[in-house]
Amino acid sequence: MTAPYGSWPSPFTAQMIAQASPRIDGARFVADEVWWGESVPAEGGRVTVRSSTGTEILPAPWSARSRVHEYGGGAWTADADGTLYFVDGADQRVHRLSRGGAPEPLTAPGPAYGGLRLQRGRLLAVREDLRPEPHRRAIVEIPLDASAAEDESAVRTLVSTTGFVAHPALSPDGTRLAWVQWSTVRMPWEQALLHVAPVDGDEIESMPTRAALQPEWVDDDELLYLDDPNGRWNLQRLRLGHPADALAPADADTGGGLWVLGNRWYQRLDDGRVVAVRTDGADEIVLISRDGEAVELLTLPISAAASIDDSQGSRVLISGAGRTVGAGLWCVDLDDGTITTVTGGAETDARWVPRARAVTFDGPHGPVHAFDYPPTNPDATAPEGELPPYIVMVHGGPTAHVSGAASTAYAYWTSRGIGVLDVNYGGSTGYGRAYRERLDGQWGVVDVDDVIAAARGMAEAGLADPERIAIRGGSAGGWTVLCALVRGGTFAAGISRYGVADLRMLAAETHDFEAHYLEGLVGPLPEAESVYVERSPLSHADRIDVPVLLQQGSDDRVVPPSQSEAIRDALQARGVPHEYLLFEGEGHGFRAAETIIASLEAELRFLGRIFGFQPVFHAES
Repeated sequence: MTAPYGSWPSPFTAQMIAQASPRIDGARFVADEVWWGESVPAEGGRVTVRSSTGTEILPAPWSARSRVHEYGGGAWTADADGTLYFVDGADQRVHRLSRGGAPEPLTAPGPAYGGLRLQRGRLLAVREDLRPEPHRRAIVEIPLDASAAEDESAVRTLVSTTGFVAHPALSPDGTRLAWVQWSTVRMPWEQALLHVAPVDGDEIESMPTRAALQPEWVDDDELLYLDDPNGRWNLQRLRLGHPADALAPADADTGGGLWVLGNRWYQRLDDGRVVAVRTDGADEIVLISRDGEAVELLTLPISAAASIDDSQGSRVLISGAGRTVGAGLWCVDLDDGTITTVTGGAETDARWVPRARAVTFDGPHGPVHAFDYPPTNPDATAPEGELPPYIVMVHGGPTAHVSGAASTAYAYWTSRGIGVLDVNYGGSTGYGRAYRERLDGQWGVVDVDDVIAAARGMAEAGLADPERIAIRGGSAGGWTVLCALVRGGTFAAGISRYGVADLRMLAAETHDFEAHYLEGLVGPLPEAESVYVERSPLSHADRIDVPVLLQQGSDDRVVPPSQSEAIRDALQARGVPHEYLLFEGEGHGFRAAETIIASLEAELRFLGRIFGFQPVFHAES
């Protein structure tokens, strides 16, 4: 059939997108089974734990979700006997669930826990206590006998700080602890130290690292960890008392922004080989020999959001997504080459789900990297001469990354005849420290310049209708949306999800983890207050002259509703067409199926009105 772009019938409904490709949240070998965490959008985004036997290990209403550092992570682990240890999202206490039993608390009410690691029969965790001033974080050991369920003092504190900690790792003999630590005034990708200390002592040794990640012990005196002394995160090998040296260095990143606890970018096998993620735009998985001299690229469908979750003998569990497959979890046997899909990972239909095309544009600050998803529908074509509307997607963070994975969420748009351009603007990870630091002091400038350069590049190449390009982003991406609309002249509409509108308001209201983030992105207060005012979209809302859709979670503690409501009020005062949707019970990011459905359908209606097409919500309509 021939129909205008945007009005093509599509089998991808908002209901389908809400249920598609649940998020995989860690995986472990448990005896002869594989367990993994998985979000359940139909249950408000609850995170359950499932087994490869088809069993749900963590029943409703329990949810394995941590709020340590606000973004959480590492909310569950398990032992070889099938005992699950998890942080319940409702009370942030650690619970134990034995096979056939019911969850029972192991910690007392009050602090939050995350980053759980079970090592040599000892349960380690990162604890965050927001009751004292200043707030405190610690690496702790939690008794497995439930003695700490009523008595908080029974939890053993191994490390305590007013800063931040992550990645606790016990030496094989259990006498030393290694961990990553950073101060409240720096972000972990800017500067994070590797610390080593005796478990029963106070003599902390700080290693001269730049942005350390994921220490793992080789033996009682040797460590592997990640760092970027030369501008790319690579594996480092450290014999205590000696300088570290890189293991199989590459012009790619094994590592990323430490937003959540429990990330795993590599696993060391028992025989000394290492399986690792390498990212240069897209992800790849490599096998590194014990001495680092041989590096083998593994043939896997994974090219985005890769995580090396666990290892057992010659087998590893790897989660992620790819250009041709949806999010999933795979078990790879490195000796016999067997690749088994544990869950998800279904191959997408290229007739409906476009393969992302890596593109680069010239920007005023250097190259701008992006992934293009063109309109794709085997049953529809546009009238001759019509150019497609496009949505420029702006990821959050801003220290984050997109990798061009196949996406049914993007197929919701492309199958209807709306192209998607996913931009890794300056400040994104995955291209090295220099690309990441392009945003230092320039948030609201470089990111805006880059998304404008990408949008104009698509129009100049004849791939997008220059009069019908919208911009959409959440959180820090929502900030870039609003800043770009203030700049004007490129985008015909904007969609901001829980976006930042006023920097001073954000600085006053945001949580501990990001309390000083703005100092690196913009400048210190009060010295840079004039810059905060000048950069903020709220200061220049009178320059926004295109329609805006604002969406917000009522319980968002990272970017509170006051931000979206301030820009809403400014648009309303000037009569600029806009919509404001407040989703009750949602935090920073939409998890509930009903929210995802309502949000997507509102966005499609919004763009239909602006771009002049009649949306088709269901293929049979």
